[in-house]
Amino acid sequence: MPVSAKPWQLQTAQARLSEVFRLTRTQGPQIITKQAKDAVVMLPLEDFERLSGRRRRPKSLVQFFRESPLAGLRLNLERDKDTGRI
Repeated sequence: MPVSAKPWQLQTAQARLSEVFRLTRTQGPQIITKQAKDAVVMLPLEDFERLSGRRRRPKSLVQFFRESPLAGLRLNLERDKDTGRI
């Protein structure tokens, strides 16, 4: 994932947010500096989701259980017959 060649100063990035946004979407991550130090990176949502493991849409509950590391585990779910109170 290439990063922008020229970092943006915070004040410039604020004033030209639409341009920073457009460049992020077309050219990739943009570095924003504060007081001449790298402070943050603006990156496309797809890159963020890939890096963080997040997905835009949550999985269905069925899919969640199918992908569980416990999916193939055999559990004994039988119970003793309830005899009620004595």
